[in-house]
Amino acid sequence: MAAARPTIADLRKAGTISSSEIVAAVDLYMRDPDTGPYRFVSGHSVDITAAVAAAPEISELKGKPGPQEKTFRNAVTAAVMGAIATKP
Repeated sequence: MAAARPTIADLRKAGTISSSEIVAAVDLYMRDPDTGPYRFVSGHSVDITAAVAAAPEISELKGKPGPQEKTFRNAVTAAVMGAIATKP
């Protein structure tokens, strides 16, 4: 992993963070969007609320009527994967 500031996707690819940890982070955000930074077992953390706020297309999904939960969850997951991890 050559990136000085790795994304969550970089850490997943390197095996530092597991897929199940990412799912748990997204689950927590889906239950409580104001939960604050999520800390992974490795000690890395990510502010999911900030990652979601930085993705304007997610705000558009929030305002659409109808069953959008799966689409919204996929967008949140994409935002998390692209977020820069905070080192332990």
